[in-house]
Order: sequence, then C-alpha cells, then structure tokens
Amino acid sequence: MENYHPFKSQDAKEAYLKLYDDTAKLWPLPSEVKMIDTSYGKTFVRISGPADAPPLVLLHGMGSNSLMWLRNIESLSEDYRTYAIDDIYGNGRSIYTKTIKDSNDFVNWLDELFDVLELGNNINLMGMSYGGWQAGLYALRFPDRLNKVTLLAPAATVLPVSSAFGIRAIFSMLPVRYFTKRLMYWVMEDAVKKDEEAMSELVDAMFLASKSFKTRRPPEPTVFDDDEWKSIGVPMLYVVGENEKIYSAEKAVQHLNTVAPQIKTDIIPGAGHDLVSVQAEMVDEMVLKFLK
Repeated sequence: MENYHPFKSQDAKEAYLKLYDDTAKLWPLPSEVKMIDTSYGKTFVRISGPADAPPLVLLHGMGSNSLMWLRNIESLSEDYRTYAIDDIYGNGRSIYTKTIKDSNDFVNWLDELFDVLELGNNINLMGMSYGGWQAGLYALRFPDRLNKVTLLAPAATVLPVSSAFGIRAIFSMLPVRYFTKRLMYWVMEDAVKKDEEAMSELVDAMFLASKSFKTRRPPEPTVFDDDEWKSIGVPMLYVVGENEKIYSAEKAVQHLNTVAPQIKTDIIPGAGHDLVSVQAEMVDEMVLKFLK
C-alpha cells in the first residue's frame, strides 16, 4: 500500500493529521499513545488514567475519532484506565490493511486488540453511536470478557434508523460542505444552540476528513432482535438524549424496558445525538455511577 494509506494522497494525509494533532493538544491530562498491530491493521490507542485502575474502553461514533471524548476523558480517567480507540475504519490515526466486510470483522478486530493490550476478562466497554453498536455486538459474542457495558445513543441496535436521518446521511456523502453541515446541524441541534462556532469547526473537520480519506464502506448498523436482547447477561446501561433524531428516544427506552428489563435505561434532558458534549457532566456522572 502507498505510504499515505488510508488517505487519498500525501498532501491529504498531512493536512488532516495536522488538524488531528492540533486538536489532540487539547487532551486535558497526560496520556500514552500506542499503535497496536492486529490482523486488520494498526490501531491507534490513547491511554489515560491510573496504570493500576480497571480498564474502560471507549469507542467513538462514525465519521469521528477518539478525540470526541475530549470533554469526558478527565472525569472518566480519575478511577479508570481509559483506552480511547481510533476505529480501524474511522477518521483517525488507525491504518486498516484488511477490508471490514461485516459486523463479525469488527468484533474480531476488537477482540484481537483487547488481547494485545492485555485487558483480561474484566473490561468495561462504552460506545457512542456507531461505537455503541460495536459495543453491543461485542457483548453478544464475548460476554465473559466484559464487566459492564454502556451504550450511548447506539446507531440502530434498538430501533431502525429514521428515514429522515438516512436521507441526510446519504446526501452528506457528497463532497459538498453544505450537506455535511445540513446533517450535523440537524442531528446535533442542541450543540448548535450551545456553541455554533464549535459546531462549525466540527463540520469543517468532518468535511476535511471526507475529502482526505479513501472511500470505505463500513457495515451498516443492525437492529438486535428480541432474543439477542434477552440473552444479554452483562450489566448494561443504555443512555439516549431526549431530542435524539436517529430514532425516538422514548420508543427505544420503552422497547428495551419491555424486551430486556435487565438493561438499565436513562434519558438525558436537553440533548440529542450530541449528549456527550452538550451534557458531558451529566453523562459522565450517570456512567460512573453505573460503573461503580
């Protein structure tokens, strides 16, 4: 592969990684970075928190990278050894060498990664959006390796993604900033109200990524069937913002309470798909209470 893979060119690589590294300077606490070899490629991991603390693995959403946890990482790392991962197919520093064909590939990649990191069989796993779907998949396949799992507004997983989101997401794949902004301002409406300048910068970053990386076709997130939800025995927390746009927060919670009452559910007020940034303190407090 070219030395600039997974980017389209050397110039694209340099431009995007400069933005990435500038943003990484905002990481609020000391961290260690590693590139971990797996059969799917090299995975970039940013590690923070006490070396002897229990592990908490963080999986970000689609189109993002591990830096999405900037507002959460300090509190999460007080009592946990946090592992913020750049998805092997994400817009970060990870470098895939093998195609991710289906959900099983994601689960196998994560399991290999956890082995190399020597995380053992007492892992706390938390995922946001697409990362929430990945965390749920892992819980179905390897429950014995997990201590607790947190799903933050997981993509699909509980309910099908709304057609309104799907249409906007399709248009956002076009190389036009307007469509990226249209999707992000709609799905993260509360974040726009709170800090439009910051949201505009996020749109710029996502649009730069769309121009910089080679085209990848990650598997579409799926909805777990009732039997799968009933089979989950790992302690699990499901959190969603009241203004979620990818599906109805109320219907998602109602569905889980009906088919999988063993799963703890909660709704974050004043937030949608932007809950980890708009209501960072509330989300962190809820998650830490669940973990402890």
